[in-house]
Amino acid sequence: MEQHLMTQLEDPDALPQPIGEYKPVDYWQAHINTLFYQLRGDQQRSFYQTFTSADYRLAHALAADYFEQVVKRDKKAAAKPVAPGGVSGTASTDSGSRPPLTVMEWGPGNGNLAACFLSHLQRLDKAGQVYPRVRYVLVDSQAAALERARMHPDLAPHLANVESLCADVEHLETIADGSVDRILCNELWNELATKLIVKKGAEYEEEYIRPNLNERKAAAIADWSGFVRAFDAKDIEKLKQFPPFLDDLIWEREYHKVDWKDVPYRKTITEFMKAIDNEVLVPVNLGACASIKEAKRVLAPDAVGFSSFDAGTADMQVLNDPDKPCYGLFGGQYSFMVNLAFIQAVAKHLGISTSAVETQREFVGSRLGTNVMTLMDLLACHPMVGSKVQPWELDRLTLQTIRTLNEIYESPYQRKIEFPLRNEMPPEERESAQGILLSLKANGIPDTIAYVSEEELSQAQVDLESLGYEREAWLMALGAPPSPVEYHHFGFRP
Repeated sequence: MEQHLMTQLEDPDALPQPIGEYKPVDYWQAHINTLFYQLRGDQQRSFYQTFTSADYRLAHALAADYFEQVVKRDKKAAAKPVAPGGVSGTASTDSGSRPPLTVMEWGPGNGNLAACFLSHLQRLDKAGQVYPRVRYVLVDSQAAALERARMHPDLAPHLANVESLCADVEHLETIADGSVDRILCNELWNELATKLIVKKGAEYEEEYIRPNLNERKAAAIADWSGFVRAFDAKDIEKLKQFPPFLDDLIWEREYHKVDWKDVPYRKTITEFMKAIDNEVLVPVNLGACASIKEAKRVLAPDAVGFSSFDAGTADMQVLNDPDKPCYGLFGGQYSFMVNLAFIQAVAKHLGISTSAVETQREFVGSRLGTNVMTLMDLLACHPMVGSKVQPWELDRLTLQTIRTLNEIYESPYQRKIEFPLRNEMPPEERESAQGILLSLKANGIPDTIAYVSEEELSQAQVDLESLGYEREAWLMALGAPPSPVEYHHFGFRP
């Protein structure tokens, strides 16, 4: 049976210490995610940032799209002929005479998406026809995560419109059928249950993994059996008494025959895998599929619909590539690539004929009426990137680029950029970089994955050229096709 370590050992002669048994990837994924959010939930941005952690443009695109869709639907309803003796209840412009609108956000993170969405929706809704009717429901399986989201300072003016629901998005038992108008889901699918399945001739196998702790960390834990029991039981209070360990996990893997009695959508999976070569591992995002099924149930017949944003691909050629990245580990937490082609197949199986996939950048640009790219996309256009330079030199370029764009860029929100400087940066360079950081305005570029517009880049072009950027390079990047694995928008209407 094939078996090898997923994490390179610091000492090749050291042996990892098992702290669990081999189980399917999705079992340990759920286990570790629970530990991560309860042990490190408040440190999430230290390991990775989402497109809505600090930036506002995805939220504004969603708000603009929602406002347009609701207004269009209301006008259509108002124009419907009234039956003899009937009274039209939708012709009035008074928001009080119109039905309430339930908007759900699944996995609200730090609350920034909710805050920017509601703020922009309120600004757009000058006549007060939409915003006052919105009941914005934050949904997360972790109560502490909901509390952190609600504490976002820019959400404070909207708390009268905001509710919290501690629940699993795959099982929203307290939400009635057909009662929700809009569901937003940002970078959540990559954390939901995902199996890794491979075809071997006529058989199907899935990846099993086993957690180990590296020898150095294991030796630092005096009560080993107590640690293993606490790890197995997800006893957070007990685990807090031990040294931090999530970064020191080593995973072994092997492959077992799929036990289909525990796997939904068997026919859809096996049909999908016919287009995949033997021995090619494919992510099967069952949690995402379960969330779609639940979304379909709770959305109203005329709802604006469901939107999920996550990193993945719908390209079968990419999915059939044995070297594609199926997952990453961030702070000990699993993050899986989203198999959008399979999700579309399941959506069709569920009777959803309106699903569509586009890149996230296309969604944001089209709803805001401009072309956009991330700051990281812009940095990738610089001649220095890809050459043999020290990492701190790239950090210096990043800060110089942010300072240059900030001459043009004006955010409606105050956000302090988080940019830790590397220890290896020379003292004089560190002092200069620290000076740039201190000089950055509060309403400037909020983080390194923030979206910038074509207009902002054009206005800053002279100063960007002084840093070495070429206009042709970033214009080409603006129109470039998506990467093999890219952030996408998956949406559907009932």
